[in-house]
Amino acid sequence: MLDIKQIRENPQFVQERLNSRSGKYDIQPILELNQKQRELESTRNQLQARSNEIGKLVGQKVKSGVNPQDPEIQALKDEGNSIKAQLSGLEPQEKEFKAQIEELVLALPNLPSDSTPFGQSEEENQEVRRWGDEYIPQNPNILPHWEIGEKLGILNFERAVKIAQSRFVTLVGAGAALERALIQFMLKTQTEAGYVEVSPPLLVNTDSLTGTGQLPKFGEDSFKCADDDLWLIPTAEVPVTNLYRGEILNGEDLPIYHCAYTPCFRREAGSYGRDMRGLIRLHQFNKVELVKLVHPSSSFDELEKLVGNAEAILQALKLPYRVINLCTGDLGFGSTKTYDLEVWLPSAGKYREISSCSNCGDFQARRADIRFKEGNKKGTQFVHTLNGSGLAVGRTMAAILENYQQPDGTIQVPEVLQVYLGREVL
Repeated sequence: MLDIKQIRENPQFVQERLNSRSGKYDIQPILELNQKQRELESTRNQLQARSNEIGKLVGQKVKSGVNPQDPEIQALKDEGNSIKAQLSGLEPQEKEFKAQIEELVLALPNLPSDSTPFGQSEEENQEVRRWGDEYIPQNPNILPHWEIGEKLGILNFERAVKIAQSRFVTLVGAGAALERALIQFMLKTQTEAGYVEVSPPLLVNTDSLTGTGQLPKFGEDSFKCADDDLWLIPTAEVPVTNLYRGEILNGEDLPIYHCAYTPCFRREAGSYGRDMRGLIRLHQFNKVELVKLVHPSSSFDELEKLVGNAEAILQALKLPYRVINLCTGDLGFGSTKTYDLEVWLPSAGKYREISSCSNCGDFQARRADIRFKEGNKKGTQFVHTLNGSGLAVGRTMAAILENYQQPDGTIQVPEVLQVYLGREVL
C-alpha cells in the first residue's frame, strides 16, 4: 500500500510513476477525499479542544463556589452538549472518508524503483545476463516435455482431467520421484544458504491475501472456499509474509529469511489459450518460495542476493537461463523492482520464466502492518519484504525433461539429483 503522506506531498511524482505502469491509475479522487477528511479532522480537533476547555471552565467555576445551577454554568454545559452532538455526527463521516480512501489506495500498485527500466510491455524488459549457453542441447529432435513425459509414463494429463479438470497433472512413478527429489534438493540448498524452512497453512484468510496484495484486485485469480473466509494460497509468499502481520519486530532480528515448499493454486484467469499443454501453466503446482523481511537500507542488496539464491539451483542443475530486469509496464502489482529468471526450453526454442524475484519495499508491510523498532530510536519503521521462487518445481521438471533428453528417448538425471533418485536415467 502506498503512503498517503507521499501521495499528498508528492502527487506529481506518484502519478508519473503510476503512469509508467500498465493500466490506468488516477490519484486525484484520493487527494480530494484526503483533503475533505483532513478538514473534517481539523474541525473535530477544534471542537474537541473547545469541549475540553468547557469542561475545565465548569470545573473551575464550581470549585470556586459558583452554584452549578448558575445560568453561566448552564450555558457552558449547553454549549458542551451541543459540541458533543456535533462530534458524534462528525465521527461516522470521518470514518467513511477513511474507508473510501483506504479502498482507493489498496487498488493502487507499488511505485517502480529508480533502477526499474521504463517500458510499456515485456518487449522492453532488459536482459541482464545469461548463463549456461554451453549446456544448451544440440539434439534437433527434442520432444516437448509433455510428449516425452507421457511416452515415459511419468506424466498423465488425461487421468488428471478425469478426476479434476484441464490444467492439472498426475505424476507417476519416476515423475513423482523426480518432483520429490527437486523439492528436497531445493530446500536443502536454500536452508544451507541461511533460509529457515517453514511449512505454513495452505488456506489463508482474506486479511492475509490483502496484506500481500492479492486482494482486492486479484480475487478472481484465487480459489475461495465458499463456506469460510479461507482461500487456497496462490504462493507461499502469502502465508509466510503474513506470519508477522500486525507485529513490531526487534530490529536486531533482521534480516529474516524463510523458505517454504507448498502446493500453489491459481485460476489463471485471463490466460485462456496460453500454455494449455504441459507443466507451464497449471491450476495446481508445487513451488519452493523464498521470503525475506529486511531493513529498508539493505533491501536492494538483499534482492541481488535473492536472485543469486535462485540462480544457484539452475546452475547446480546445469540448466541454461537468463536474468531479466522487468520494465515498469511488466512489473507485478506489489513490486518496486523485479528480476525474472528464464530457463531455456529447447522444444519452444526460447527462454521461459521459472522464477520471479521481487523487492516490494514497504508496500506489503504497510498493508500487513509489519514494523520494527531499531535499538533506542523513537518510533517504528516498516520492514521491506522480498520474495522469489527458488524454484517453480513443475517448470524445473519441464526444463530437465527437455534439456536432458537423449536421442534414444531417455532422460539423463542431473548429477545433483542422482543421490535423491538413486538412478542416473529415466
